[in-house]
Amino acid sequence: MPTTIRPLEQSDRAAWTPLWEAYLRFYDTELPGEIYELTWNRFLDDAEPMHALGAFDENDGLVGIVHAIFHRSCWLPDWTCYLQDLYVDGSQRGKGTGEALIEAVALLARGRNASRLYWLTHESNTAARGLYDRVAVNAGFIQYRKPL
Repeated sequence: MPTTIRPLEQSDRAAWTPLWEAYLRFYDTELPGEIYELTWNRFLDDAEPMHALGAFDENDGLVGIVHAIFHRSCWLPDWTCYLQDLYVDGSQRGKGTGEALIEAVALLARGRNASRLYWLTHESNTAARGLYDRVAVNAGFIQYRKPL
């Protein structure tokens, strides 16, 4: 279990980058450096609805990250929270870090009066799905994307 989960700060940038890169590699994705910069700056901007939390182990430093975005919904009167990205270093998996990060986002969402917390994962991500099936309800939706 991580020692501390807290919002990421400017000084965490160097530790965040390798975890973000590992997450993107997992999904066979590459992003240009300017997207890294833009995303990081959004996390630190109080006017943005984006948040980044980190799981810190007292021996290993930053071992997990989660990104969340608040938005409105046509179906709910209050905010909705989308947990967009969750990544835990391979050495820390199975120790409760992923679940702790999800719960930290749930706490953040409750604190902002969100009515719903939701996320997506790829159907082939069986390890994560085991955790997700334990801590949440699969709503059964399938995501489609239209290139713009």
